[in-house]
Amino acid sequence: MQTLKKRRRIQIVMLAVFFLGGMTALVGYGFRDGINFFMPPAEVAENPPAANKTFRIGGLVEEGTLRRGQGATITFNVTDGAASIPVSYTGVLPDLFGEGEGMVGTGRLIDGVFEATEILARHDETYMPEEVIDALKEQGVYQAPES
Repeated sequence: MQTLKKRRRIQIVMLAVFFLGGMTALVGYGFRDGINFFMPPAEVAENPPAANKTFRIGGLVEEGTLRRGQGATITFNVTDGAASIPVSYTGVLPDLFGEGEGMVGTGRLIDGVFEATEILARHDETYMPEEVIDALKEQGVYQAPES
């Protein structure tokens, strides 16, 4: 009788481990494209993603590159100090978007131009995402905001 209880417990534990492993694999599979941090321009220039791969790029809007075209198309360069990537975006930009400001864009790299489908800018005058700060510090171009 004792060995039957032990065997049943072992079977239940093994079944639970199997289901937990399966659920973990499913969650990981579901998040494979859902968790996307941004890539700095230097990384994009060094190792460009495939044209059909959607990714996020983050950095500063390069001074003197913001151009408004016909209609709602805007072009500018995003930089991290080491590299600069041209960006094309059609749509309405966030209010705090501007040259020298931090931004994160979602889109694809097509023929060397990042075609953005979404542009995010910082939400107030002093905020910048930690990832952007870290990337700028790595390049040696980060300047802390004046208080």
